[in-house]
Amino acid sequence: MISDTTQDIEIDALSEAQARAELDRLADLLQKANREYHTEDAPTLSDAEYDSLKRRNIAIEGRFPHLKRTDSPSDQVGAPVADGFSKVRHEVAMLSLANAFDDTDVSDFDDSIRKYLGLPADQVIDYTAEPKIDGLSLSLRYENGALVQAATRGDGEVGENVTANARTIQDIPHHLTDAPAVLEVRGEVYMSHDDFAALNEKQAAAGQKVFANPRNAAAGSLRQLDAEITRNRPLRFFAYAWGALSDPLADTQMGAIERLQSLGFSTNPLTRVCQGPTEMIAHYSQIEAQRATLGYDIDGVVYKVNDLSLQRRLGFRSTTPRWAVAHKFPAELAWTRLEGIDIQVGRTGALSPVARLAPVTVGGVVVSNATLHNEDYIAGRDANGAPIRDGRDIRVGDWVEVYRAGDVIPKIKDVDLKRRPADATPYVFPTACPECGSDAVREPGDAVRRCTGGLICPAQAVEKLKHFVSRAAFDIEGLGAKQVEQFYRDGWIATPADIFTLQDRYGQGMQQLKNREGWGEKSANNLFQAIEDKRKIPLSRLIFALGIRHVGESAANLLANTYSTWDAFETAMTQATVGEGEEWEDLLAVDGVGSVMAASVVTAFQQEAERASIDKLVAHLQVQPAEVRDTSGSPVAGKTVVFTGSLEKMTRAEAKARAEALGAKVSGSVSSKTDLVVAGPGAGSKAKKATDLGIETIDEDAWLDLIGDA
Repeated sequence: MISDTTQDIEIDALSEAQARAELDRLADLLQKANREYHTEDAPTLSDAEYDSLKRRNIAIEGRFPHLKRTDSPSDQVGAPVADGFSKVRHEVAMLSLANAFDDTDVSDFDDSIRKYLGLPADQVIDYTAEPKIDGLSLSLRYENGALVQAATRGDGEVGENVTANARTIQDIPHHLTDAPAVLEVRGEVYMSHDDFAALNEKQAAAGQKVFANPRNAAAGSLRQLDAEITRNRPLRFFAYAWGALSDPLADTQMGAIERLQSLGFSTNPLTRVCQGPTEMIAHYSQIEAQRATLGYDIDGVVYKVNDLSLQRRLGFRSTTPRWAVAHKFPAELAWTRLEGIDIQVGRTGALSPVARLAPVTVGGVVVSNATLHNEDYIAGRDANGAPIRDGRDIRVGDWVEVYRAGDVIPKIKDVDLKRRPADATPYVFPTACPECGSDAVREPGDAVRRCTGGLICPAQAVEKLKHFVSRAAFDIEGLGAKQVEQFYRDGWIATPADIFTLQDRYGQGMQQLKNREGWGEKSANNLFQAIEDKRKIPLSRLIFALGIRHVGESAANLLANTYSTWDAFETAMTQATVGEGEEWEDLLAVDGVGSVMAASVVTAFQQEAERASIDKLVAHLQVQPAEVRDTSGSPVAGKTVVFTGSLEKMTRAEAKARAEALGAKVSGSVSSKTDLVVAGPGAGSKAKKATDLGIETIDEDAWLDLIGDA
């Protein structure tokens, strides 16, 4: 009989029978620990205990190699997620970067920084400049020095939990010494050129999928449900940023990067501190010259304000930080034959021409389609009638030069007239919608021709539904573009409201969702539950989901924060008249809303068919009011403030941001609803109107005293 206390026996003293029993015990413990840690997120073992058990298992296998189990814990990393990866909500959002494509854009970026901060034109700002790695963004969370979670970027707010896979990457430390108690390290997972070539050879020899480029290979390898597959892929990691922090890493971006390096992370050796745009562009040129010899893919250089206190002042736009920009390399070029021009119809009715190309590799990617922008671009002119490409038009059969804008979107740059076929004829842009046959008109000032069919146009209806279920809108799990197309084609859904009656119509009876090809009872029930969960929706998401022209995600947030509730927003838009009236003036007074956007929103609520669709949808929803900031104690909470004239101690953008953070509404015009006007030197008609209306007017110093920031 084998003792049940084999864990207390020294490895050198174990008999073969005891060793076999101990390996069985360790396998059970380690498998349980992996399941608790990676699948259930409820570990009962500390990292030190786990590591001790694993080291003991390896040592016993070393002494008794013939006893090694086929499912040995020493060959396993983590535990597979049962049904795909679990979701991780980032404590600090993983935002994307704004892009710069030439030297002027870089100078403009520097100018925008100084303008926002109110710095003089001759004051030089320090920036870091680092290669932009073409890989997959990853966030690593450490608590008390231990790696506890790794997550992909996802949509910036929610990513995939890839902790088990990240632990297999050699460049990622499992434990840190002298690190902040909470540290989220952000960086890029990538694959070198040599490792990529070797992997593709291995894949081809095994009859498995080969990858188009190193970036795809890295992303596909990291996002494997089986961590063992990831471990066998040659992934690397560069650290370049951070998310949540319990303590600052340094006072500067460069200092923080150096701190990450001292903690054991790989950081890019080409990162430099540059003084102003001239040095930034010079370093960009140096990196670009080395691009082909680095051994890994980069697609530009990222500039970041070096002073972290300035980064905090600059803050963020809706999707990008103000203090950083990605200076992209010139897109790579290739020549190929234009085999056809197709017209796609979008959700706003826009007719978009798409070039169908003889497939060609551009920047490591096989390209067979490219955007042609609009009918003017095809004809060789801009929207004002001036020639582009020296007036050369684009015709089917032409040899065209293709490039990938920002190394992403394929576009046509030029035409080789010497190779133009003799029978090539000028392209005639359609004046009728190819989807529904309705007139396609081009309004004055619009570069795009649009279908007038509205809801009767199937292309518009489908695209509106796709937009409705997109991530920034209703984000219904299990109902993506593919399912929307299928349900629309089969007559199951035609408007957004139909989504919320899907279960009533196809959850029972002869024709049930669970009986369709590709569906089962579980997946059907999951979809119905996901739809049910979205009946309660934030106001901003609903406004964005309506797909109103000119209303993007940022504008939807702006409108939601201004009107607060659906009832207030709907009433105001219903009562508004384009170009006149109190409700129209109130809408235009919202800082960030112009006449074009305002007209689009008001029109959407007053067109009979579109309004009926909106009302039918909202009847199924519980619309949540805009989230109210905690502004308890704020002297300006709920007040409408107008800034006019020159501000000397802060820029207009900073003043607006501070006021909104304190719960105030900032308006661009003075009206009877204005509570306070802050007037600087040079204040003109707005200050006079405030006086005429008896509205309190103060100067900048009084404003700073009021908000407690003198």
